[in-house]
Amino acid sequence: MTNLIRWNPNREMVSLREAMDRLFEESFIRPFDATRFVPNWGIPALDVIEDEDHVMVKAEVPGLKAEDIDVTVEGDRLTISGEFKEESEHKDKHYHRRERRTGSFERTLALPSTLKTHDVKAEFKDGVLTLIFEKLEEVKPRRVKINVN
Repeated sequence: MTNLIRWNPNREMVSLREAMDRLFEESFIRPFDATRFVPNWGIPALDVIEDEDHVMVKAEVPGLKAEDIDVTVEGDRLTISGEFKEESEHKDKHYHRRERRTGSFERTLALPSTLKTHDVKAEFKDGVLTLIFEKLEEVKPRRVKINVN
């Protein structure tokens, strides 16, 4: 069943003072920053997937090569870092729009303490970095056979 909500024009109205405050705040207090409009600018998106034996971390790093990415595991912290480099400089040209990211990035993730962090498998294919952590033996689920007498 769908609920209908009556439109109330007062809910959408903004006073002149609030509009002016927002204008000055965005213009002078917080200068224009393109990263406000692009979510997670420069931070690779991560997926963390778990099965019975492994935990897999997938990171999107399009446009990079494997040698441009640094993966560090310290204790229970995983850090993925690297740098998006500009392909060529355009000294005599002006951008009309620039949305491709450049610059360095770093993403740190807390890992469960139930993983073998000293033995990590890393794969890189089609701009996706995949890290596979094996679980410790005592954490893996075990099937118990029930004997019937």
